[in-house]
Amino acid sequence: MACEWWAALTRTLLPRACPGCGQQLGPEAGLCPGCRAALRPQVQVHSPLCSRVEPHLVTLGAYRGVLRRSVRALKYGGARDLAGILGPALARGVPLEWGVTAVVPVPLHVSRLRERGFNQAELLACGLAQELGVPCVPQALTRRRAGVSQARQQGAQRQNFHGHFQADFRHLPPGGVLLLDDVLTSGRTLLACRDALQDAGVNRLYYAVVAR
Repeated sequence: MACEWWAALTRTLLPRACPGCGQQLGPEAGLCPGCRAALRPQVQVHSPLCSRVEPHLVTLGAYRGVLRRSVRALKYGGARDLAGILGPALARGVPLEWGVTAVVPVPLHVSRLRERGFNQAELLACGLAQELGVPCVPQALTRRRAGVSQARQQGAQRQNFHGHFQADFRHLPPGGVLLLDDVLTSGRTLLACRDALQDAGVNRLYYAVVAR
């Protein structure tokens, strides 16, 4: 409790801009109330991740504006408290009928993790899982090869991630698995993770991304 009080006092005394809109945050953590109110999760039935027209993806919207700036602040600006806002916002859109029993973040390669110091997908997954009351299971997936950021490549140049990931089904409880990444671009990273999880025995898989 004392830690929370001190964190709130520090936020009040040190001027900080909201990553979403640039307004002063004051005592708020992550995003200002206006930007938080704009976070509306939606379930989508069309994406590169599924060949059938059925609910399979929850997202907060398009990769622009508040969402783009928030993802970049989390990923490249070290604004880790954003994960505690974006993850739970995503959780509020996960349908009960999916029967999600675990959340699995897309892993970083050990070299990228060492360079950045944290995995933004894991931070988001922890916030989402806590809101759902289910475990976050980062050890279910490992990245065997380093890759180039898909968001920084053009379509034809984007990398094939087949074989880049390895899954361990032993860490997962029975039920639906929610696979989480920060942004959906071509979908190749999530599809490679899907293939690894399915090869390991996962047969009920859904997806969550902050933006696409």
